[in-house]
Amino acid sequence: MPSPLASGAQEIELLLPPEQAYDELARYEALLAAAGLRPGQADFVHLRKRSVDARGRQPLVRLRADIYRQRPPADLFGPWFSFPDVSQARRTVLIVGAGPAGLFAALRAIELGIRPIVVERGKDVRTRRRDLAAINKEHRVDPDSNYCFGEGGAGTYSDGKLYTRATKRGDVQRILRLLVQHGATSDILVDAHPHIGTNKLPAVVAALRDSVRQAGGQVLFETRVDDLLISENRLHGVVTAAGQELTADAVILATGHSARDIYELLHRRGVLIEAKPFALGVRVEHPQQLIDQAQYRRPDRGPLPAASYALVHQTQVGNEQRGVFSFCMCPGGFIVPAATAPGEVVVNGMSPSRRDSRFANSGIVAAVELRDMDLRQHGPLAGLHLQQQIEQRACQLAGNSQKAPAQLLGDFLKQKTSAQLLETSYQPGLVSVPMDEVLGAALAERLRQGFANFGRKIPSYATNVAQIVGVESRTSSPVRIPRDRDTLEHPTLRGLFPCGEGAGYAGGIVSAAMDGERCAEAVLAVF
Repeated sequence: MPSPLASGAQEIELLLPPEQAYDELARYEALLAAAGLRPGQADFVHLRKRSVDARGRQPLVRLRADIYRQRPPADLFGPWFSFPDVSQARRTVLIVGAGPAGLFAALRAIELGIRPIVVERGKDVRTRRRDLAAINKEHRVDPDSNYCFGEGGAGTYSDGKLYTRATKRGDVQRILRLLVQHGATSDILVDAHPHIGTNKLPAVVAALRDSVRQAGGQVLFETRVDDLLISENRLHGVVTAAGQELTADAVILATGHSARDIYELLHRRGVLIEAKPFALGVRVEHPQQLIDQAQYRRPDRGPLPAASYALVHQTQVGNEQRGVFSFCMCPGGFIVPAATAPGEVVVNGMSPSRRDSRFANSGIVAAVELRDMDLRQHGPLAGLHLQQQIEQRACQLAGNSQKAPAQLLGDFLKQKTSAQLLETSYQPGLVSVPMDEVLGAALAERLRQGFANFGRKIPSYATNVAQIVGVESRTSSPVRIPRDRDTLEHPTLRGLFPCGEGAGYAGGIVSAAMDGERCAEAVLAVF
């Protein structure tokens, strides 16, 4: 039954067939009918949530909406945020990294009256595109400008998924509204699994940067940090690759999980860091139609979005029990090269906003624990060295270019070399390689057990209609930069605020953005 809201609206929730739910007029009429109204009797229908329920024999779309019989509140439409001029602010914060953690830290700092100076080793989103094209076409990797480094961070050109389970870490709706105010589609405020898309996110990122600059903050591109300015156990600033010293009252370190040189710099300068578990595996690529038919149980998906999946299985190899799970599933997407240095092969996934590629891909990864790493030789950088070793081996076995090692999934389960491979969305190309040689026996066996289990859950999933592409190794940081639970400041180096995925405290665009905001608030508290 519809319930009255304090705002004067009625809250409606109902399930509709996809053809009705995704037709704007049919949806409007159904929602009004559920409220006992006819067209023209409501002033506004505000769709609040939309999700696909595919658990029954036929998929349905669950809708939640507010029906207003009078003018709705202006807060529904924005703009929701304004940023004061901080060009003359007394306090400054230096933010290293212009990914979601860094950009949202900068905007929150501005709201709090602090002038941010953002330094980014890579290029702005527009210029960065040329370097991504060079990876795909010329197999040339720029260590400072690639799919991981540059304005907006890794998420800008690798999908733009906004779903997060980290709802206790901050205000998810606030982050989504900030994105909408900067150009993202308002659908992200509605969909259960919001997604901007790689084709649309660069313009949103550029608008976020413009807001920082217009409010008096600075954003410096092609500015790599090479050293730290430390005295009396306090961080005062950084030294750039050009030899410039940048100082501030505090430093938020938001460099992302692939900035290996930053971890090495911290370790070299005696700043406390720790090895941490992460996950490593492959990308699996299927025809999207196969996933649609399996998930929706209909010959074609019609108006429904490209179907996705989430899979997990506990494996046993020797005496070790480890989880194998799907990661960053990209329906209607592409596999992309995500290496950050020559001589390594790394793959990631992305989807455009329409998710209309013929392919579905997902990371399938296994947990890597501390006991899998050589802590005695490499100390806190042990996970980083293991990750790098496998990426370099993938490159060597595939011919020392950005072509990726690959194997048909059915052949991988049988430990058989694939005579030929399938068509792929991965532009640099694939080379048939037994993936056991890339991953090592134990990791390959864990993935085999996982894939066998997944094949029992999704028909034809674990067959030669699919192929696996290696390696998916940048799931999360293999290093944690510790910080105080309450103040978020580094425990031994005052003035340093480790932030986001690179420090080990986030796992995606939204959680990184929320962590950036928390760090900006922590800086104000210290001031």
